[in-house]
Amino acid sequence: MLVIGLLLGFIGAGGSGFIIAILSEVFDVPIHMALGTSLAAMVFTSLSGTISHLRERNTMVKIGLATGIFGAAGAFFGSRLASFIPENELEGFTAGMLILSAILLWIRVTVGFGRFATQHFAEKNRSSRSRFWMTAGGIGIITGLLSGVFGIGSTPFIQIGLLVFFGLSIQLSAGTTMLVIIPIALVGGIGYYSAGFLDLKIFAEVVIGTMIGSYIGAKFTTRLHPLVLKIAMVAVPLIGGIILLL
Repeated sequence: MLVIGLLLGFIGAGGSGFIIAILSEVFDVPIHMALGTSLAAMVFTSLSGTISHLRERNTMVKIGLATGIFGAAGAFFGSRLASFIPENELEGFTAGMLILSAILLWIRVTVGFGRFATQHFAEKNRSSRSRFWMTAGGIGIITGLLSGVFGIGSTPFIQIGLLVFFGLSIQLSAGTTMLVIIPIALVGGIGYYSAGFLDLKIFAEVVIGTMIGSYIGAKFTTRLHPLVLKIAMVAVPLIGGIILLL
């Protein structure tokens, strides 16, 4: 978990999907329990990483808080919905979401999503109050719902939303995403806990390891070459999805 925390802090990811894969396939934790435990743990991991990113000035606080508030609502409803999905199907869906995340990030760091948005478009979304809240609400609700259902932080989807609709740089999107994940993970974790899908012992072990690693990993986001960050952003969810499918 310490090593995973280093990776997740570096790429600005909550990393629930990757942790789910490790808990489920390596430690044989039931998938619903793995979803609830890992999502709840992301509150502390993301908090640690966010503090570090704030000190490195990699975070847009207003955008992160606004998007996270809407994301929390989506996460709660998603967590309640997940309890109705059979274990085998949920594991497959989660793996598919992680692989889709990797594909979207690969497109972002190679071809890019610039054709779908311009800085002028992004500036309007940031400067107009109504457009700002509509944009933050759209990104937050969709990604929060995905997080709640599949137990993942939806990091790639949040980052792409911030990159395209708010025009943030890859470094700023990484840091801001960690702030967005905090309320999503908190409310989603409460939803799973209320359904009985949270192992407190595993939860404590995950939190301790990933918090320390995430804080240290965030220090390298702006210190290493952007190519390294791009490769890591794609590789982490891809590996998690493959592990779940094995």
